[in-house]
Amino acid sequence: MEVLTTTTSSQDLMELEERYNAHNYHPLPVVLEKGQGVYVWDVDGKRYFDFLSAYSAVNQGHCHPRIIKAMTDQAQKLTLTSRAFYNNLLGPYSEFLTNYFGYERMLPMNTGVEGGETAIKLARRWGYQVKGIPENEAKIIFVEGNFWGRTMSAISSSTDPSSYKGFGPFMPGFHLVPYNDLVALEKAFQDPNVAGFMFEPIQGEAGVVVPDDNYIPGIRSLCDQYNVLMIADEVQTGIARTGRRICCDHYDVKPDLLVLGKALSGGAMPVSAVLGSDEVLLCIKPGQHGSTFGGNPLACAVAMEALKVVTDENLSENSEKMGAIFRQRMEEIMHKCPEMVSFVRGKGLLNAVGINDTEDSTTAWDICMELAENGLLAKPTHGNIIRFAPPLVITEAQVHTCCDIIEGVLLGFKK
Repeated sequence: MEVLTTTTSSQDLMELEERYNAHNYHPLPVVLEKGQGVYVWDVDGKRYFDFLSAYSAVNQGHCHPRIIKAMTDQAQKLTLTSRAFYNNLLGPYSEFLTNYFGYERMLPMNTGVEGGETAIKLARRWGYQVKGIPENEAKIIFVEGNFWGRTMSAISSSTDPSSYKGFGPFMPGFHLVPYNDLVALEKAFQDPNVAGFMFEPIQGEAGVVVPDDNYIPGIRSLCDQYNVLMIADEVQTGIARTGRRICCDHYDVKPDLLVLGKALSGGAMPVSAVLGSDEVLLCIKPGQHGSTFGGNPLACAVAMEALKVVTDENLSENSEKMGAIFRQRMEEIMHKCPEMVSFVRGKGLLNAVGINDTEDSTTAWDICMELAENGLLAKPTHGNIIRFAPPLVITEAQVHTCCDIIEGVLLGFKK
């Protein structure tokens, strides 16, 4: 019997992953083994501030003790039944989640991209059963620059060649309009076969693109006018990340379908959900959609505790306050070195800094490498944009310490 390699060195572990894993990611060369709060540690014991938060899945901080306790307590009782039977937690979780976000029903899934897939299926079925769209003619509108995963449906709506090139043919019935463009959206809605419009309130992977203040209220108005379902992909922007419970709350707008994931479990396990009305969610009948793991008891226990932590620790309020401090500090840096920083933008603790260089340059990556050397982990997106999204439990003193690190790197950086 072959003896498997046992090693603890960073280089050996990276080489093992390179040898045996598919090459579908390009990580920073840091091998992490422990996390707590805003910090992570690598296998050599070096501590870092985590300014990615597992793409906003760890809003409550790494290994939050209440979430981990809920997880371990439930794991010793029951983890999975499938939906072939009832379990004692899905009902209470469904009630809790719908009350928490103000909806009538929810449909539980696991990953964020499954949430997006579920929302699209719901919108199509509603389009046929309620709106009266002819069979197989329903259309879903997306925006350019969107990112909600890499399934075939997700890449069928993508404008990023690295996501879709070489994977066709693609899903029919998907159409694109420019982001933050209500005129183009209304033109698309004039097609009576449009069932839904799916969008991110802030485009995360596109570089934390924040729309005009009238955009999201305008979407709500147009969806009402043309009888189109408003589908908010809040997998990354939800769960207090932008300073509100969901990002649409900034505009007092309620989507018809709300897609949640990532921090719904505090990063402890994959948990996602789609929330909506009786009219929409009851269009799906037994056997028409599901998941073996969706709504499992372990996920229910973890998600309820994760959301209670958001409320009890005032994470929305902290996100808004700390985000304002962070952006102010970044703007000060931009004024000190405009040759390096081109813009600062974001809401709450979902922020981005633009680096004055081309998308195909390595400057932003090299900056992130220097940040890591100085104890702060961040990652570029779209080549020359660095996203900064720490856990929402970060304190003001920690924000200033991190901004000092970023300032030191940016002011001293040599291309």
